[in-house]
Amino acid sequence: MRTDPDVFLMGEDVSGGAGCDGEDDAFGGAFGQYKGLVKEFGRERIIDTPITESAFIGAAGGAAATGMRPIVDLMFVDFIGVCFDQIFNQMAKFRYMFGGKSRCPAVIRFSAGGGFSAAGQHSQAMYQVMTSFPGLKVVVPSNAYDAKGLLLSAIQDDDPVLFFEPKVLYQETAEVPDEMYTIPFGQANFVREGDDVTVVAFGQMVPKAAAAIDALAAEGISCDLIDPRTTSPLDEAAILESVRATGRLVVVDEAPPRCGLTADIAGLAADKAFSSLKGPIKQVCAPHSPTPFSPELEAAYIPNADKITAAIKATLA
Repeated sequence: MRTDPDVFLMGEDVSGGAGCDGEDDAFGGAFGQYKGLVKEFGRERIIDTPITESAFIGAAGGAAATGMRPIVDLMFVDFIGVCFDQIFNQMAKFRYMFGGKSRCPAVIRFSAGGGFSAAGQHSQAMYQVMTSFPGLKVVVPSNAYDAKGLLLSAIQDDDPVLFFEPKVLYQETAEVPDEMYTIPFGQANFVREGDDVTVVAFGQMVPKAAAAIDALAAEGISCDLIDPRTTSPLDEAAILESVRATGRLVVVDEAPPRCGLTADIAGLAADKAFSSLKGPIKQVCAPHSPTPFSPELEAAYIPNADKITAAIKATLA
């Protein structure tokens, strides 16, 4: 925002405090991620919106089409249904419908996923749904370092980017450089390297998969752990290269299984690396059910390190 005056932020409660006694920066987003911005950039660039997602997402699409670079906070991804048409039927299709002459450099940020006991209407992942729509770029970081580099890439991108932030990871820390840096879309990260099994995981599943793989190392089992970082574009080459080397694949995601990313990547491997497979492809994901509210039920619902370990051992068996 300091270097590009066309970048602005809007959403519900991104600044807060206007017209009230007390601090003129009361909220800074549902998770405090925008705290302090309104003091530096003012309310013309840090814009609190009414609770009308269809209106302010539509406004972002219009602003992007005319040359601005909006960043929009939708708070919880579960609210995407209210503005679905504006995203997948308008913003995603601008470039295609206008013969490549239009662009839509908008970033929409969501908190996503379970782990907060926020029940069925505030705990969905949803990135697997949005990945299916052409014209949208979809980002799912698994740590703070990647989140910064991917967000800076998203702001510079000329296409609409949906930026899914697993809310449970807001509590995690990582070393993040002060300077500006970008991480290219479509470039997976090898979090662990091994010879026996390829494990692909998304978002908050990445640290859980890493914990399972680290524990299995004591038993002499070594695994590649691939964090795709973006689901559209997807680094198919990295996944297939690893599967061809290990001959085994486990895919881990917190979303339900039907028409999801675990099935998509399992299909990719079966189609393009079938002759290399030495065992069954295993999918580790949530049940085909809404996310439960009860902390105990939610803990059973979301995949954990034990379930990942069992899947790795099953494909080796």
